[in-house]
Amino acid sequence: MLRGRKLGRGVKVAPCVGPTTRRAPQPSGVMVPTRWLKFIFAIFLLPVCAVLWLIAFIGLPRPILLYVFGHELTHALWVWLMGGRVSRFRVGRDGGHVVTNRTNFWIALAPYFFPLYSILAIAIYGLLSIFYNVQPYGRLLYAVIGATWAFHLTFTCWMIPKNQTDLRDHGTFFSLVVIYLLNLTLLSAMLILSSPHITFVSFGADLAKNIGNFAQWMADLTGRFVQGAQH
Repeated sequence: MLRGRKLGRGVKVAPCVGPTTRRAPQPSGVMVPTRWLKFIFAIFLLPVCAVLWLIAFIGLPRPILLYVFGHELTHALWVWLMGGRVSRFRVGRDGGHVVTNRTNFWIALAPYFFPLYSILAIAIYGLLSIFYNVQPYGRLLYAVIGATWAFHLTFTCWMIPKNQTDLRDHGTFFSLVVIYLLNLTLLSAMLILSSPHITFVSFGADLAKNIGNFAQWMADLTGRFVQGAQH
C-alpha cells in the first residue's frame, strides 16, 4: 500500500491501493497440538523420575544432615510462630533436638507437613521478583519446588516408621491423619497457585460437588445394604 504524498508544489498523487489476497495455510499431514505432546510426555516421564529419585535415595549417600537441620529448624520456626522461645538448637548426623518453653501438636508435627526448603525457594523467588524480572526462570522455580518437595516427602515417609516421639506424644493415628491432610491441602494450594486455569473458587466448587456426589453414593449404598439385610 502506498500512501498519498506531495511531489513538488501543487502536485498531489492520489493513494494507490492494490488488492491483497491471502491464502489459507494448507495443512500438511496430521497436526498434533504441542500442548498435548507436552502433557503425554510428562505423563510418561513422571514414573521415570520417581524411579530415578528412589534409586538415588536408596543407592546414594543420603543427605541426613541437611534433613535433620531442616527438621529441627522447622520445629524452631513453629515455636516462634506460636509465641514460644527456643533455648537450645542441636543438629547432628545422629539426630537433633530443640529445647523450648512451648509445645503442641502443630510444633511437633510441623516438619512432616511443612516443606521448609520448598517454602524457602518460593520466598527467595518472590524476594528476587521485587528487584529483578524473574519470570523467565519460572520453570526453574517449578523444578526446584519439585525436587525439594520430593526430598520432603521421601524423608517424611522414611522417618515415620522409625518410632518418632513427635508422633507418639500426640497419638500416632491422630498424627498420621493430620500429616496426610495438611500435606494434601498444601500441595493442592501450590498446584492451584501454579496453574493459570484453576482458581481457589473453582477448586472449592468442584470439591464440594465431588463431596456431595460421594455422600449421595454412600447413602445409596447404605440404603441398599439395609434393604438387603431386611430381606
